[in-house]
Amino acid sequence: MLLNGEKPIIAVTGSAGKTTVKNLVAAILREKWVVFESNDYNNTTEKTKEHAQRISFIHRAAVVEYGMAYPGVITEHCNILKPNIGIITNIGLAHIGNFQGSIEQLAAGKSELVKGVSEGGMFFINGDDENSKLIPVNTFKGRLFKVSIDSNSDYRATNVKYSEDGMVFTVTLDDKEYSFLCPMLGKHNVYNALFAIAVAHQLGFSPLDMQKGLRNAKTPEHRLTIHKLTNGIIVIDDTVHAHPTAMKAALDVLEAVGKKKKIAILGSMPELGDRINEYHEEIGRYAATKDIDFLYTYGNVSVNIGIGAICAGFPINKVSHKTPLYRKVMHRELINMIEPGTAILIKGASRLDMYETVLFLCDYYK
Repeated sequence: MLLNGEKPIIAVTGSAGKTTVKNLVAAILREKWVVFESNDYNNTTEKTKEHAQRISFIHRAAVVEYGMAYPGVITEHCNILKPNIGIITNIGLAHIGNFQGSIEQLAAGKSELVKGVSEGGMFFINGDDENSKLIPVNTFKGRLFKVSIDSNSDYRATNVKYSEDGMVFTVTLDDKEYSFLCPMLGKHNVYNALFAIAVAHQLGFSPLDMQKGLRNAKTPEHRLTIHKLTNGIIVIDDTVHAHPTAMKAALDVLEAVGKKKKIAILGSMPELGDRINEYHEEIGRYAATKDIDFLYTYGNVSVNIGIGAICAGFPINKVSHKTPLYRKVMHRELINMIEPGTAILIKGASRLDMYETVLFLCDYYK
């Protein structure tokens, strides 16, 4: 528990998973408390000023996400609304172009939260994330907790499995094993759920509260949303954000969910700096390791995803590049390619309007 009975002010930042972790933490805490939760993606400093005004005596806790595109922004968030619980979900490549292409500088920006959390508070990080080792947690004057799947930590998920309803896994709490269901797909969402479980456990919530809260959690829109259509066709809508970590996670989900033909439509990733082509090629190489039948690249710089895939051995005749001008051409090609049981992943940043393809397929195969 927090010192002096303080109201928990929980700030979530990181390169991926902020909104999901916020939602999951709030869902569990609502099992017993009245909770202030910031709206999805409302993570600018201007929004934090609004949140600070809206948190009142009726709220037993507050859960907010702190976005960061430039150095100093996290510090500004904390000056507006000082948290006593901090979560850094991971350190990835999102916005790295605003940090001179340096992962160290980007990590330093995220790590401003370490100084921003009150002394005697709590801090949570991902023990499996290699880049999170750059977070200077040794300077934190409070209690540090790690979550993990692949290594030992304070909160570790084991027996991780896909199910029709989401991810199933086991966590040991107070020397007893408990089974959990997170109603979202992907190993990365197990980490997100672990953060929520860890925070709730430290705040005195029971495993039953955690289980119920996770099951009732709202899922962010367009984040690996599954649309089950006619003839067993599945469309995976992941059309809000696009950066390398999220791209790989989405490809993992496509491989796990798809039982027959699998098609990936991957959009360009913004704000990756001077190495943007290289990062796109890396996604192509990763896609080539997956059991995928056809790869579309969509946008402009996304052509490098196809180049990376082909160089890694993916068949050249199974790759097609399209720009937004040729969206309808891609739709016609998809209709000719899709057969019963096909799974289609549509992944890209919202600025590409790739949700239009989701809508088209859902209407055509409704």
